[in-house]
Amino acid sequence: MDFGLVLQTDPPASKVVELMRRAERNGFTYGWTFDSAVLWQEPFVIYSQILANTDTLTVGPMVTNPGTRTWEVTASTFATLNDMFGNRTVCGIGRGDSAMRVAGRTPNTLARISAAMKVIRALGSGQEADLGGTVVRFPWIKEDAQLPVWMAAYGPKALKMTGEEADGFILQLADLYLTEYMVKAVKDAAVAAGRDPSEVKICVAAPAYVTDDDSPEALAHAREQCRWFGGMVGNHVADLVSKYGAHSAAVPEELTDYIKAREGYDYSHHGRADNPDTAFVPDEIVDRFCLIGPVERHIEKLNALRELGVDQFAVYDMHDAREKVIDAYGTTVIPAVNG
Repeated sequence: MDFGLVLQTDPPASKVVELMRRAERNGFTYGWTFDSAVLWQEPFVIYSQILANTDTLTVGPMVTNPGTRTWEVTASTFATLNDMFGNRTVCGIGRGDSAMRVAGRTPNTLARISAAMKVIRALGSGQEADLGGTVVRFPWIKEDAQLPVWMAAYGPKALKMTGEEADGFILQLADLYLTEYMVKAVKDAAVAAGRDPSEVKICVAAPAYVTDDDSPEALAHAREQCRWFGGMVGNHVADLVSKYGAHSAAVPEELTDYIKAREGYDYSHHGRADNPDTAFVPDEIVDRFCLIGPVERHIEKLNALRELGVDQFAVYDMHDAREKVIDAYGTTVIPAVNG
């Protein structure tokens, strides 16, 4: 199993680079960041520094979207980084929840994501792409250029499209039941489209918080540090409920039930442990969606995720123990999971 580190690009950027270097030293192979131009610093500028200061780490956004940059600019940025540092980037893409809404726009449609994925992957891999009537190709790109595109998804149509078109699936929660359900949906869609399902990489991303013991006090603190995640996921769930209804066969109630008490969301606290808009998230959801507790609990859940076909676990590291979690994973968790 690969391991990734997910960070927000809060200033100073040097701290983001430092944590990514620490992650690589501890056996992490992927470095991801949020991509929301108003809320945080520009990630692609920081990727250049991460790549320059690491040896093998693959970097990319979790996730970018097809609405805040033109598609040829996105592709060119990835291709330039790959030309400078080798093929060490991955394009995670989604609807653009925070990036679009904070800028007063509506998240992108699946049709737009589909079209963008084709253009970005083709151009980033040295092929031609049609930009709405104008066919272009980067004349400077190397023959061995590659750019995998991984899609974030929750709903039935998005899961189907991921299996049909994407190189990887990003699932932002670590609940075992929902992981099994959604991975199956993606793999089944890949098979139906005539693809080898093993070609679609599966990445589960969620907060991980390592405690010294499993005392009620330690677990309570860990939950408070990770409760923000249920609120972040709740934004996507609320969109699904709006589209399909609260009780629909199209979306598991194991995903939708917990947002009943959700009253709103302030993106100024997005992805942060002190988010006041996540009080509605119960402890049960924190435990299901995240990895908290002593290292033994992390190892147990990660082994279960691997059995469900997960190729990578990406650690959301937005809490008060960032270095501790990176080091605990490097010294104990990753060696135990990977034998």
